[in-house]
Amino acid sequence: MTSARDVLRSMGLPAGDLHDLPDSAKRFPDGAQYRVEIPSTEGPESLRAVLEEAGRRSVPVHRVSQGSGVFLHTDSELNEMAGIAARERVEVSLFARPNAGWDTSAMARAPAGGVVAAAARGQDQVVACLDDALRAAAHGFRSVLIADLGVLAAFDALRRAGTLPADMQAKVSVMLPAANPAAAQVIERLGANTLNLPTDLTLPQIAAIRAAVDIPLDIYIEAPDNLGGFIRMHEIPEIIRVAAPVYLKFGLRNAPDIYPAGSHLMQTAIALSRERVRRARLGLDLLARSGAEAQTSELGAPGLAVPVVST
Repeated sequence: MTSARDVLRSMGLPAGDLHDLPDSAKRFPDGAQYRVEIPSTEGPESLRAVLEEAGRRSVPVHRVSQGSGVFLHTDSELNEMAGIAARERVEVSLFARPNAGWDTSAMARAPAGGVVAAAARGQDQVVACLDDALRAAAHGFRSVLIADLGVLAAFDALRRAGTLPADMQAKVSVMLPAANPAAAQVIERLGANTLNLPTDLTLPQIAAIRAAVDIPLDIYIEAPDNLGGFIRMHEIPEIIRVAAPVYLKFGLRNAPDIYPAGSHLMQTAIALSRERVRRARLGLDLLARSGAEAQTSELGAPGLAVPVVST
């Protein structure tokens, strides 16, 4: 009788978590093993703060991501953010919203219903998320965060049809949990370009997912409290070794949830952005002290979805 593990192997999946923690031979297009991401960069003011702090602390910030949604920025704010990122050769990934958690969904607010909060609730929300992606592309952005399988599949269809630019990337959010290699493989096949893993996976679990997919993994080194509140800085060398190519993602514990952000929260957002860069510096210093040899990318490296703006 064929066992479940045999079937998994026939699917190109590992037969279990990889407790031997094999080295990952996979790399970014430029040969690098890791890049740095600063999440929750909510608008041009926060982006400027991230880049100023990164320059002051010599932190190579390759990508920033945003959580409030494209539709919560004005056209001028989008243009400003795209222009800054293009000049600095930094990727910006904006969230394609809305989702059930921001809608009139009772289930998203029920004790056992939080798992649906990031889902696109109904086909009208699928359209709204796709419209966010199209608007982002029109302003020069080449990456959006996606948290729904249907939106991901439709996004890829728009990209293949030429409605979205061919180089537009789908960054799958941590809110669409891929907690095992089989789920990660499905998401990759649906058109994901980069995959944010749940924050609480062990190194053997991460290694098994890496064996199953080729796209970069996004891994929270420090997770905000509403995503677990973990600080995994001492695992950075091993995370890079087993998960490459990987985005080291520096969130922030003991910080308020500012989604959806706006001018009423801007000073808080800026302060949080600066501290996330400081946390990244601490993580990179720890990596250096470990003696591990790990290669990172230059800014603007191949594969980064840097905004494309006219000059």
